[in-house]
Amino acid sequence: MAIHFTDENFNQEVLSSDIPVLVDFYADWCGPCKMLAPVIEALAGEWEGKAKIGKLNVDNAMDTAQNYGIQSIPTLLYFKNGELVNKSIGVVSKTEIEQVLNSLL
Repeated sequence: MAIHFTDENFNQEVLSSDIPVLVDFYADWCGPCKMLAPVIEALAGEWEGKAKIGKLNVDNAMDTAQNYGIQSIPTLLYFKNGELVNKSIGVVSKTEIEQVLNSLL
């Protein structure tokens, strides 16, 4: 199951993680975000232990969204060793996401 990232847990869960992290910046009212949600949930289960995969609601975590300049959603940010290493905007395929995750392992 996808982790729910917040302004409060972002540093601990994402920036201090010892495994790669994928953060899906989304909003409940966003249609494309809803299309991507099942892919994120599936990946969270499949990659458990290898990568952290979770979601951050931009309406509830405005500070973090602003820190990373999120202007369009969904936006996927990939982190490794606390550093932002990749980014994709809009709905992307599960295969594309997996290719990026594999490159981070």
